[in-house]
Amino acid sequence: MEVRTYGQFCPVARASEILAMRWTPIIVRNLVLGAETFSQLQDGAPGIPRTLLSQRLRLLEQHGIVERRSGRRYGLTAAGRELEGVIDALGVWGSRWLELAPEHLDAGVVLWSLCRHVSPDAVPGRRLVIRFDVADDRRHRFWVVLEPPESEVCVKPPGFDEDLVVATTSEWLAKWHMGTVSLGQAMHDGLISVVGPPELVRTFATLGISKFADVAPATSTA
Repeated sequence: MEVRTYGQFCPVARASEILAMRWTPIIVRNLVLGAETFSQLQDGAPGIPRTLLSQRLRLLEQHGIVERRSGRRYGLTAAGRELEGVIDALGVWGSRWLELAPEHLDAGVVLWSLCRHVSPDAVPGRRLVIRFDVADDRRHRFWVVLEPPESEVCVKPPGFDEDLVVATTSEWLAKWHMGTVSLGQAMHDGLISVVGPPELVRTFATLGISKFADVAPATSTA
């Protein structure tokens, strides 16, 4: 696959020819977060056409950033794994300098990210099923089945008993996940409600919080 070139020797320019293409950083981010299958990559990039995702994956393979593995899975090469620092730097900068806007508040994407940030030892027992009632989302209800490494977000009942039920809005779901507000404060202010055994509520309070939650917003000097 050919890419448009800046015609510059600079490594920033040469890297940007590949990595600054639309959707490419999101695909790499999803791989960094552990997505392996085509469906998992697409779930973490809602809106990307299947054809375009295929093209981007082929381009990343061509440049030695992504490799195909057994079972129709994708993974990062050594070159691709070095991009984790680049992706993290973008996330830190975005957390520090950019505010959340209504168009960013997709509850499904937040819950997908939550699943990817949950470590296996954080889930009590073999499986944890959480129902999310999101008042302002057109799908209204989601189920998160935490069973690392195969955790998933469902829009239909998964067939398991629910351990917790969370009710909130897209805004406060995102802000809790990003560390803007603690679960305790959000519950106290009536922004999020969680129904379930107290010990599971305590576990849920820090479950799957974004790696950028500790980034402090920049103070404007204007």
